[in-house]
Formats: sequence, C-alpha cells, structure tokens
Amino acid sequence: MIRFYFHPTPNPAKVALFLEEAGLPYELIPVDTSKGEQHSLDFRAINPNGKVPAIVDTDGPSGLETRVFDSTAILFYLAEKTGKFQGSPVDRPELLSWMLFVATGLGPFSGQAVHFQFAAADKSPYATSRYRKEAERHYGVLEAHLEGREYLVGNDYTIADMSAWGWLDRASRVLKGQDDPLGNYPNIKRWFAAINARPAAARARLVGTDHSFKRENDDETKRALFPSNYQDLIG
Repeated sequence: MIRFYFHPTPNPAKVALFLEEAGLPYELIPVDTSKGEQHSLDFRAINPNGKVPAIVDTDGPSGLETRVFDSTAILFYLAEKTGKFQGSPVDRPELLSWMLFVATGLGPFSGQAVHFQFAAADKSPYATSRYRKEAERHYGVLEAHLEGREYLVGNDYTIADMSAWGWLDRASRVLKGQDDPLGNYPNIKRWFAAINARPAAARARLVGTDHSFKRENDDETKRALFPSNYQDLIG
C-alpha cells in the first residue's frame, strides 16, 4: 500500500496521475499546507524538507516500509517499482534529461512566476519579469521539442509526460493575462489535450476533492507557505 501525502498543487498532481494510471492502491493523506501541516514533526519525519508530495510504501525494497519525497524521486521510484511508464532502455538518457528539465527548470521557474505575479508582497518588476520570461523560455523549449512528437520521450507515454503535465496545467497562472495561455504553443496544447483526455487524468483531478483544504490567503497561510520569511518556522 502507498500512503500518499497530498495537497492540490502541481507536484502532487503528477503523483496522483501516476497512481491512477498504474492502478496502484493508495491511501490519501491530506496535508493542508495553508494551515502549516507540512511543518509538523510527524510530517517532517516523512519529508525533512517539509514539502508535498511524499509517499510511504509499506511494501518497499526487501518488504520494508520506505519513504520517498520529492515528486521527481517519487515518479522514478514508482516507475521502477511497477515497471511502468519508464520508456524503453534506449530512452533512459532522454527520460533522465526531461525529468530533470522539469524538476530544475520548468517547475521551479513556473512556481516563482506564479509567486511574483500573484503572491509577493513586494511587487518587484525585475523579479516578475525574470521568472515570467524564463518560464516562457522553458515553454519554448518544450514547444520545439514536441514538434512532430506525440510524447516527450521516445514513442511511449512516460513519467516525463506526467511530470510536465502537472505544471503545464497551471499555464493560466504562469502566463497571467493570457486568454489562451497555450495559444502560442500549439504543440504543447495538442500534447496537453491528449494527456488531459486520458481517463486517469480525469480521476487524478478528483483526488482530494472530498477534503476541505483551506482557501483563505490570510497571515497564517502566508506564514505556512513562505516560512523563510518567518524564522520561528524554520527547523
């Protein structure tokens, strides 16, 4: 059984998609990051970095209970555990490359673009432009790569597609002000629509919807989400 620590944000969404695609049994454990539950000692024992997603596999290597944190690590772990969505052996270098492209580029720059356009108290034009333009550059890299391709890696649907899907789903916030945020990226738009049409994607979108996560953006939320600004939360 997989215990899946979840909040409805892009990185947990990737893992939800894999679990639904693979049909792995899992127990959903909501972690309300707006309430600061990711900073609890119990959760830090699962992920010392205090972020979602994280999983505990009760039947890990040698039958031992195993924790895995960080969405990229989780996707690799689950792909190797199940033997699914890894692509062919010859695709392994490309798979590694695109997974790290999302983990170190598309994901964090998209997240910072959203932060500085929507959440930052200090509306720095430089920071806003820096992250927005770099996110757009990453979109451009994906757009060029997907020309004539159905999937990111080889000829098969893999964890690289799942990983990128999690962040491309937030294009309307990353590219704030665009009526059709993927309109300038027809290859991404086609690819994204194909993944969205998969039954597992529809199921992944329902994960956690029966839980009432906090929505108010009050001081508690800001302290919980941006702990670097509040020294008492840094452990």
